[in-house]
Amino acid sequence: MKFGVFDHMDRAGLDLGRQFDERLRLIELYEAAGFHAYHLAEHHATPLGMAPSPSVFLAAVAQRTKRLRFGPLVYTLNLYHPLRLIDEICMLDQMSGGRLELGIGRGISPYEVGYYGVDPATGPERFTEILDVILKGLTEKRLDHAGKYFQFKDVPMEMQPVQRPHPPLWYGANSIESADRLAKQACNAVVGMKAEGVGQFAARYRAAWAALGRSERHLPLIGLSRHVVVGDSDREALSAAKRAFTLWYDALIHLWRAHGVGLPRQLIPARFEDAVEQGYIIAGSAATVRQRMKRDNEAAGINYCICRLAFGDLSFEESARSVELFAREVMPAL
Repeated sequence: MKFGVFDHMDRAGLDLGRQFDERLRLIELYEAAGFHAYHLAEHHATPLGMAPSPSVFLAAVAQRTKRLRFGPLVYTLNLYHPLRLIDEICMLDQMSGGRLELGIGRGISPYEVGYYGVDPATGPERFTEILDVILKGLTEKRLDHAGKYFQFKDVPMEMQPVQRPHPPLWYGANSIESADRLAKQACNAVVGMKAEGVGQFAARYRAAWAALGRSERHLPLIGLSRHVVVGDSDREALSAAKRAFTLWYDALIHLWRAHGVGLPRQLIPARFEDAVEQGYIIAGSAATVRQRMKRDNEAAGINYCICRLAFGDLSFEESARSVELFAREVMPAL
């Protein structure tokens, strides 16, 4: 089992410069605690994502850490010119000595891509083409591509990543059926479902992986993401988690609410108590968190335990205490 951190970088109510500074300090604690990787979301025109240019923030992460791996989860590919993104990927991998984890996706919100003049209906097709261009550009000396959205002829690829053929790929999965495709692509996955649903996804992924003649030893990471608050008592942790969750959830639904529609399926429940009961939030003493995570990890069949340790208005001190207790009293048992 490896452990990672996912971060929306939702608005915390602080001065934004202070939020960035405190988050970088927290990321240094993630590294010291032994987390495998830090994953940063990309969102636009919403308080859910105050790091809309992940590469800019991750460049700072590269300089503040030495071992911790990091990356976007995900780059919203449909908002990028592929040549520009190839350069950013290579720069981050070079600046970090080969620690980039490359999350890719088309974005869950039609409103965010719409603000950039991208038709959401073209999302899947556009995403597939851009990913194809990026993988070519990361692995070939010269780029040729003739597609519907982009055409390139003999473009020199001066930049290269440290990791060959390219940094590890990540995808945010929301359906069991996507397991077959992701296994074929050898793509790491973070699955947005309850533990039992993740268990079905993981079983299907493993079966597809084995059917390709690949060894279990080389299985990519399959992760379940949860909000986690560890405190000195259940009462303290639950109180902090509920307070912060209310603000985070308000940011989550901001654009959907503004357009008068509900969230897509398989997203976290609105009611805090329901989210706790279903395992989307785990808050309590180290013993409580340890017990619930052990149970859910086994049901999910995962090999990657990914935590959201900073969200809403959790203070630096509250999140730092969570990290300390999680690393000392939860990680070893899992």
